[in-house]
Amino acid sequence: MIVTRFAPSPTGRLHVGNIRTALHNFMWARANGGRFLLRIDDTDAERSEERFVDAIRSDLGWLGLTPDAEVRQSERFALYQARFDALVAAGRVYPAYETAQELDLKRKILLGRGLPPVYDRAALTLTDDQRMALEADGVTPHWRFRLDHAAPITWDDLIRGPQRFDPVTMSDPVVRRADGSWLYMLPSAIDDVEMGVTHVVRGEDHVSNTALQLQMFDAMGAPPPAFA
Repeated sequence: MIVTRFAPSPTGRLHVGNIRTALHNFMWARANGGRFLLRIDDTDAERSEERFVDAIRSDLGWLGLTPDAEVRQSERFALYQARFDALVAAGRVYPAYETAQELDLKRKILLGRGLPPVYDRAALTLTDDQRMALEADGVTPHWRFRLDHAAPITWDDLIRGPQRFDPVTMSDPVVRRADGSWLYMLPSAIDDVEMGVTHVVRGEDHVSNTALQLQMFDAMGAPPPAFA
């Protein structure tokens, strides 16, 4: 069965681009006798507001885009933690201790040399003693997903056709902040697996995210959805 999802963040009102994405997902599911799911991406507690959740539901209802089910990411943290712990144990997620200022300086140096601002994986060279010393000094790590540099990322996009990314040219994405809050990338992939999503219709701005998430699906031992 075809399963699509619309996953807005309740940090503001829906705009035309959001509605376009919702419409495509809804129509694809309905045309194929499938299910259309609404996922509220409210992991950002500081910016998410209940009034915007209500507005999202109201706007979709007015447009006739009625979801078959709704889930909220803020209610799924235990699930994310379990997957996160498994990826840490497998060596696919690792702690990094640079501050935002240190990372910004690294990016500026690379750009000044005419090089792409790719994270240098300095955190992977730290010894256990060095990590313990940093944490003893009060430095709390953020967490990155370790890309497999030996596995070129390819997929057949239903709109764009064959796609290929070299993971060597991409930074290991941060998946969890130092304060423990989640960024978009990993929870989204986990939810697509757990919700049985078969097709993801997303905006052009998410194409590079797709490349990163494909390795996350692989690391979780899960088949990825089709992307368009």
